[in-house]
Amino acid sequence: MTLPRTIDVPVEAKGQRLDAFIAAQLDSVSRSRVQLLIDQGDVLVNSRREKASLKLRGGEQITITGDPHPAPLKATPEAIPLDIVYEDIDLAVVNKPAGMMVHAGAGQNSAAANPEGVAANELDARSRGTLVNALLHRFSALSSTGGELRPGIVHRLDKSTSGLIIVAKNDRAHAALGAMFSGRHVQKTYVALVHGTVAREKGTITAGVSRDPVRRTRMTTRPSQTARSAVSHYEVARQLSTRFGKFTLLRVRIETGRTHQIRVHMASIGHPVVGDTLYGGVAQLTEQIAAGGTSSARKKTEPERLKLGRNFLHAAKLEFAQPLTGKPLQLEAPLPEELTAFLSRLESV
Repeated sequence: MTLPRTIDVPVEAKGQRLDAFIAAQLDSVSRSRVQLLIDQGDVLVNSRREKASLKLRGGEQITITGDPHPAPLKATPEAIPLDIVYEDIDLAVVNKPAGMMVHAGAGQNSAAANPEGVAANELDARSRGTLVNALLHRFSALSSTGGELRPGIVHRLDKSTSGLIIVAKNDRAHAALGAMFSGRHVQKTYVALVHGTVAREKGTITAGVSRDPVRRTRMTTRPSQTARSAVSHYEVARQLSTRFGKFTLLRVRIETGRTHQIRVHMASIGHPVVGDTLYGGVAQLTEQIAAGGTSSARKKTEPERLKLGRNFLHAAKLEFAQPLTGKPLQLEAPLPEELTAFLSRLESV
């Protein structure tokens, strides 16, 4: 739209809030984006700055000086260290640390994705520090299939999940890898520590996964018309009976790659991933004081608390064929130090 733009307020708009009125006048512009424009001083009412909550009287002239449709984010190179497990002319496999986003959200700088009205410079900061930023600095070329925010990205790992992720360096490799994932020709094995004792040594969970209609940050296995098929095979690696409770260390192989698949699948059978507060895990573990002790002894001893600060979920192994040469690849990444240290402390007497 041509800036500045002026809007004359009709008498029929008397009593309407300023932000609501403007949002109704501008196509495909959210009210939260309008509020951000107002807060930034890009909206004037009779040449004066006003609050978004201003009640219009009718007859005012509104001037919009800022663009309600900001340019989309574009990932930029950053000198962030990468743990490259494998690399050839077509692809690379990276061992991603927990805490790193794979890429910024597609709507990261839009008002729809920013209901709190975060300033533009803060939104730009949120698009930095991702795996994509690091990849753009490390490699001279990446596939363009995923667009400017997701160059090279064929599949994803959650921010709090560590481990192996495949990156495509060219569009031909990206297309071939995408077909391999769709055809379930890439074997992905994770290590997960879950709450409780998993009774069966082996099992398969086939519950479909869809977006939770109430809590949109969560996924759910409740039956839904929008549910997508999901298959997770688990195998018990070790049972742990500790002073913090009972836990099970699992190897989980997934056939599909739905959002939060392992996390929501394990929670659905009553064994949420340790550290995963979104799906029923606790923020910190508390030492369980033996019931046999005297009340005075229990009072003297403060229970020890153990906090991980991430999900105990690690993409440990990838098995697939190089998409253009057919060369078999079997790649592994050991548990990161924070997970091995957590296990050691969990099992310490």
